[in-house]
Amino acid sequence: MPVGSIVAVLDTSVLAPMPVADTLLRLAEEPRFYLPRWSNQILDELHRTLEINFGYSAEQAARRVRVMRTAFPEAMVTGYAELIPAMKNHPKDAHVLAAAIRCRAQAIVSDNKRHFPKEALTGYSITCLTAGEFLEEQYRLDSAGFLSLIEG
Repeated sequence: MPVGSIVAVLDTSVLAPMPVADTLLRLAEEPRFYLPRWSNQILDELHRTLEINFGYSAEQAARRVRVMRTAFPEAMVTGYAELIPAMKNHPKDAHVLAAAIRCRAQAIVSDNKRHFPKEALTGYSITCLTAGEFLEEQYRLDSAGFLSLIEG
């Protein structure tokens, strides 16, 4: 894929751990790398995960989500709810695939790949990549720019 054309839906599994989320969001600040997407459902799940699994206070979790919404207002995907019942992936993450289809994403970035088996993605031109795989791909697209952002 050409630089800057990749639309990627970021799943909670990659948005919750701060080092991973920070790296992904730093790259997203430069549209030449990729365009991030998420939904209210993903951000609600992120808020819950930060509180329950990462020990954030409700205020800390809300702040993190609020900062993401403010920094990337174009990332919000809506209008996908009617697609959810037709999704063939894991029911817990059907909303993620539906959002990816709605925004015509080329990738879902999730460290929970078993919820997005290849057969469920067939026909949608969507690939599921772990955060590590996705970051490797971004590095290959522009290694000097990637390192500059990460080291910056």
